[in-house]
Amino acid sequence: MKLPRNFRAAALAAALLAAPGAPAIAAPAAAAPPAGCTGPASPYWLNVVAEGLRNSDGLLAVTLYADDSSKFLIKHGSLYVGRVDAHAGVTRACIFVPKPGVYALALYHDENANRSFDRTTVGFPAEGFGFSNNPATLAGLPAFKSVRIAVPKTGLTTRVSMKYP
Repeated sequence: MKLPRNFRAAALAAALLAAPGAPAIAAPAAAAPPAGCTGPASPYWLNVVAEGLRNSDGLLAVTLYADDSSKFLIKHGSLYVGRVDAHAGVTRACIFVPKPGVYALALYHDENANRSFDRTTVGFPAEGFGFSNNPATLAGLPAFKSVRIAVPKTGLTTRVSMKYP
């Protein structure tokens, strides 16, 4: 029986490594998180690219939510809020996640850096915002199921398009 070439090579490598006195091969080093990654440190993080910031004023707030619709967008419902300096056009951020799993992200451009999402007197957003998966927000807040994002491993990147009132 003739085995496929890639299977034969893998079998040969396994046999050589299992042989007594075989040289040890170091596992590849785990990637380090980007500098400035925010949140409680863990081996897992998510890169966030916010696109469409209208200016470099203030901060970009990245709010991480657990996979629990009852805590989405409520006061003290998030796992963590990370903040980075805003940059017109594209702002990059990194946020630690507790472990691989499903999360939701809500972002806002805190142009006056008061660490609060400002609203108009009638309750509409006064600052730019965005959500993971870029759901439609014309009729109001997005449904939780539309913003859920799977983070099966560390170092993945998600893109969020910012919207302004």
